[in-house]
Amino acid sequence: MADPARARRLAKRISTIVASAIEYEIKDPRLAGVTITDAKVTADLHDATLYYTVLGRSLDEDPDYGGAAAALESAKGVLRSKVGAGTGVRFTPTLTFVRDTVPDTAHRMSELLAAAQAADADLARIREGKKPVGDPNPYREAPGQPGAEDSGYGERSGD
Repeated sequence: MADPARARRLAKRISTIVASAIEYEIKDPRLAGVTITDAKVTADLHDATLYYTVLGRSLDEDPDYGGAAAALESAKGVLRSKVGAGTGVRFTPTLTFVRDTVPDTAHRMSELLAAAQAADADLARIREGKKPVGDPNPYREAPGQPGAEDSGYGERSGD
């Protein structure tokens, strides 16, 4: 088995080579918004998994995940040969492309937090100027009851 630090360095190098090749060398228009976000290499250095995300060309346009996946699959051989030439390892790792869902999850979490914050603001607006129903301190003991002075719940004398 290889050193884990070596596997991390190789993964970083592979992601750099593949990202550069996608941006400058492969002329497939379906790869226009593809970004390599992470790479993992197995301990034996034979398999590399590259995580990618696809950005839309405009804010109104949804990314074409299917087209990007097909383009990456068709360019896999070219990318693997570039990785082999750029890394200089004995065995060029096989490449597997996996869509990175972390940005989508982060966006969804932001939406949920914004909704919770809006609900809190609505509740604060509704509560403005309202008083609690009933006694504001329902757990205090009535004066004159036995144990009222030493219970610790009433007001202290000497403070």
